[in-house]
Amino acid sequence: MDPLTVLYIVLASCSCFMIWKFFDRKKDQECYILDYQCYRPTDDRKLSTEFCGRVIKRTENLGLSEYKFLLKAIVSSGIGEQTYAPRNVFSGREASPTLADGVSEMEEFFHDSIAKLLARSGISPSEIDILVVNISMFASLPSLSSRIINHYKMREDIKVYNLTGMGCSASLISLDIIKNIFKTQKNKYALLVTSESLSPNWYSGNDKSMVLANCLFRSGGCAILLTNKRSLKHKVMLKLKCLVRTHHGAREEAYNCCIQKEDDQGRLGFHLGKTLPKAATRAFVDNLRVISPKILPMRELLRFMVASLIKKLNVKGSSPKSSSGVTKSPLNFKTGVDHFCLHTGGKAVIDGIGMSLDLSEYDLEPARMTLHRFGNTSASSLWYVLGYMEAKKRLKKGDTVFMISFGAGFKCNSCLWEVMRDVGSRNVWDDCIDDYPPESLANPFMEKYSWINDLTVEDLPNVQIPDFLK
Repeated sequence: MDPLTVLYIVLASCSCFMIWKFFDRKKDQECYILDYQCYRPTDDRKLSTEFCGRVIKRTENLGLSEYKFLLKAIVSSGIGEQTYAPRNVFSGREASPTLADGVSEMEEFFHDSIAKLLARSGISPSEIDILVVNISMFASLPSLSSRIINHYKMREDIKVYNLTGMGCSASLISLDIIKNIFKTQKNKYALLVTSESLSPNWYSGNDKSMVLANCLFRSGGCAILLTNKRSLKHKVMLKLKCLVRTHHGAREEAYNCCIQKEDDQGRLGFHLGKTLPKAATRAFVDNLRVISPKILPMRELLRFMVASLIKKLNVKGSSPKSSSGVTKSPLNFKTGVDHFCLHTGGKAVIDGIGMSLDLSEYDLEPARMTLHRFGNTSASSLWYVLGYMEAKKRLKKGDTVFMISFGAGFKCNSCLWEVMRDVGSRNVWDDCIDDYPPESLANPFMEKYSWINDLTVEDLPNVQIPDFLK
């Protein structure tokens, strides 16, 4: 055989081998979800309308103006009567928490959800290679991740990441850490633990921008088991397709709109500023600008380019707006996304994203029902929304799920999942999924407390307090 021909054959074979090696290596870099377990606290931690009223009544620093503000905030929040609070609230110590309150709240979640997840998946704690824990507003010594390792007797060479201060978008930040580790290490198991500790974070003052957090946040958490083992591909639930993180911390307006600080009287709380909607919109738009080409089909991107070119040539106005003034995206995200898993930051957040992406009530139902049943559970809220979709048997093999979260900083993070098999477990929703969606999401607060709106300061000394507030 001609030497030159042999050389060509060798070079071609080497090239084919390198190409095969490249694609084969990528199969070990995938990020899969094997299973997840959302936390459902015990029924003795449920917040009824009457009990919420008593908590507000015993907060000494609130006046008539704050009562009216809270009534409006709670009624418009989209939160129902089945949500959960930490135990120190029920013992009347929310304004004077102890370290033990925060630790016990987290350990109750750790011991329940992680144990259930590992038992169901048949994986021993000693098999976990990577542990990522994100609890934004509570830190202890030893760390919360160390408490998990101690309780479950995990290996001494486990890689551990303990995140704080990441806010409601912390789940996807933790996921990004795991995804990047999976790119360099084969055949690994990772455990992602996400929650928020409310026990030490009750605000006892009367600053309306900080009282609002007391109304919105509820107890919850989720443990997620991930792997990059190709041998388990037939067992996994979801495969991560892409993830994009946007951080506007360099912008003062965005940085200060969502921040933990002390009020004028030195009371610590979580401030939600009036510029928050604007900051969230800017971060959301910038995030969509990056992730859109990664998740939408070429035909939709081409349609958008042509429409944009025609618009520039015609020199017409800005993007179309809804009746509420929210700018709609010119892209049709439903061409590349089957299900939308939205952060349950509040009714206004869900409505805003829905109008921006032109989503239907069917698309928004999982987020709305999660907000109603579990409230805003911070970074873990996305997984309750996913659980609703699963319990309703919406997720079919080949479907895509778009997750969107927001957090202090200000951050907007998003990712796209591919459903790897039909999933339909009843999970954390098993006690109530057949009751959702209810006929009405109306909050009973207005019915029971509407008389507050008719009061004046002069009326307060003579007001007859209802029995359920005493």
